[in-house]
Amino acid sequence: MQNEFNDERLRFLIGDVRDKERLSRAVEDIDIVIHTAALKQIATAEYNPFEAVKTNVYGSQNLIECCLDHNVEIIVGIGTDKAVSPLNTYGASKMLMERLFVSANYYKGERKAKFLCVRYGNVLGSRGSLLPVIVSQVQNGKEITITDPEMTRFNISMNQAVDLIFRAIKNGLGGEVFVPKLKAYRVKEMKEAILELMDASNNEKRIPVRPGEKYHEVLINQEELRNAYETNEDYIIFEKQSQNYDYGVKNNMKKTSLNVNYISNSVTILTKEEIKKILIDEKLIP
Repeated sequence: MQNEFNDERLRFLIGDVRDKERLSRAVEDIDIVIHTAALKQIATAEYNPFEAVKTNVYGSQNLIECCLDHNVEIIVGIGTDKAVSPLNTYGASKMLMERLFVSANYYKGERKAKFLCVRYGNVLGSRGSLLPVIVSQVQNGKEITITDPEMTRFNISMNQAVDLIFRAIKNGLGGEVFVPKLKAYRVKEMKEAILELMDASNNEKRIPVRPGEKYHEVLINQEELRNAYETNEDYIIFEKQSQNYDYGVKNNMKKTSLNVNYISNSVTILTKEEIKKILIDEKLIP
């Protein structure tokens, strides 16, 4: 990355969010921090829960305290669908990350810092997600491993994720969780789209559902709806009972029309042809 982005305004540091002293140095004279550091592999976190807590929870606490010490203005935590009604250690640790960020808006005292979160599922094509796994299996002539073809996943590209973060930075007051309005895909259509684009006909192999894996992704649960607002692009969760003003009035924003979980099998499902167009446009097929 340092070789690719040759800009005197940038500096590249190595470190660990568990190391508070190093974090403190990293956030000196910084206005905006985007917190992406986490142990993200579900199976790894299940086998190493203490390590997941040290990075995902204590690491987040370290960052919050360092940002307060250095008067950072905006701090955005990158959340995950796994934090909603969590079924596994990774999801539970990321739920705590969200709670720490929301609560930091009261912990900060008179400082002007704004802590907020964004929440979404796996970015299309990201490491460990469905797309690169299937592509690798095709390239290596292996069977395509599928748990259940009817499983659904929210579809979000890297550009959409970045745009969400920028909207949160621009519009956030502090204490919100921004959730994008997305379409979804079924595993079956994603697999077929990849095979057709790669001109492949690999056999399919069914495998058991992994520990902690959900059939459908949930980005907002039933209990969060009472605190949810919406814009044309996002749902925004804001716990008004913990603030001394009406979020909807202050932002001229309406409460959400959702009355059930925001779940991937209840939104518009992309067709195979729509998925193929997205994969081509995003240049995700080798």
